Amino acid sequence: MRTAQTLLLCLAWLCTLHSIQAQTFRDIYISTHRGARFIPGVPENSLQAFQYAQAQLEAPFLIECDVNMSSDSVLFLMHDSSLDRTTTGTGLVKNQPWEAIRKLKLIDDFGDTTAYRPPTLSEVLDLAEEGAFFSLDIKRGVPIARVVDSIVARGLTERAAVITYNPEAALAAFEASSEVWISVGIRNEAELQTYLDGPFEPSRLMAFTGLTARKASFYRLLDQAGLAIIVGTIGNLDQKAAAKGGKVYRKLKRKGAHILATDYPAAVQAALR
Repeated sequence: MRTAQTLLLCLAWLCTLHSIQAQTFRDIYISTHRGARFIPGVPENSLQAFQYAQAQLEAPFLIECDVNMSSDSVLFLMHDSSLDRTTTGTGLVKNQPWEAIRKLKLIDDFGDTTAYRPPTLSEVLDLAEEGAFFSLDIKRGVPIARVVDSIVARGLTERAAVITYNPEAALAAFEASSEVWISVGIRNEAELQTYLDGPFEPSRLMAFTGLTARKASFYRLLDQAGLAIIVGTIGNLDQKAAAKGGKVYRKLKRKGAHILATDYPAAVQAALR
């Protein structure tokens, strides 16, 4: 049943991917947070969330999602360390075997139980093979090298990036493969210099500059160094855009942001058209 469901989703992607013109991460300008948020009946980090994003967006985009691991080392999507908020299960993810997790149903952002179940990383990479772009947020306790190895083994280094939160984690990803795209946190010139002084190829780095707007001069500095630039509008900036309109997103693009990471991708798309 799961195989048939995944096949149908892949066919849906094939029917609509003609609208996506992106060839690399540098062509993208929207990142959908956890696939889709705040949509009734569409749980975060689900294949259905990814399908929903695809149906809503024509602009080049990537899907940000979270990679977690069961007690028997199966890689699957789950943001929290606990099963309680987003599934019909309870307890810590790390204490539950995949056989138990795979039977759970996902809960949407409004607390309603859906018919959908947690997908594996392998199912996500199936969609990447069909042309989708993914940014994989590796949760605490998940071996970074295992995720990178999964990407490399499928030949998807141009379709799936990994998110890291410190230079040590970024180095672990780089050592697993120098070909993988790596998202790194860079909020100031000192942090930029740390990565430029390391072994990394700047053209394979995506600089996440945080959840606030920075000066245009800082974005220019990142661009000149060869990094892709991600600004997180999740939270404050999305709320500001809801109150003041799409000019909030347009201003970020004018200042030099390449990719806007948002809970409201359709609003970003409308603003940037």
